[in-house]
Amino acid sequence: QVQLEESGGGLVQAGGSLRLSCVASGRTFTSDAMGWFRQSPGKEREFVAACNWSCSSRRYVNSVNGRFTVSRDYAQNTAYLQMNSLKPEDTAVYYCAASDRVSIASTNPSLYNYWGQGTQVTVSS
Repeated sequence: QVQLEESGGGLVQAGGSLRLSCVASGRTFTSDAMGWFRQSPGKEREFVAACNWSCSSRRYVNSVNGRFTVSRDYAQNTAYLQMNSLKPEDTAVYYCAASDRVSIASTNPSLYNYWGQGTQVTVSS
């Protein structure tokens, strides 16, 4: 059974940091693109960051560029999203996703076929 499991969310004050983890199990994800998305109440799911299969190419939504960093640990089959200088508008449920359909760092959620259950990030002002 293929699973992605996120952890690391929580409540943090504005300006603080969190690191989200996404552990993959059930198959090897070394050739997959990995992405992070988020969704706030009443809003559509939004692309946040993505790595290509080697993480040599990374993409970020403009609003997090320079504050968030996506990375991967292939030995641990884990992806990370380091979030610094958090703002109240970063509050959302964050999802990790993997794609065996593409190996590029895609911003398109429809190309990702494996999803985690999400972890809540709340940033207080």
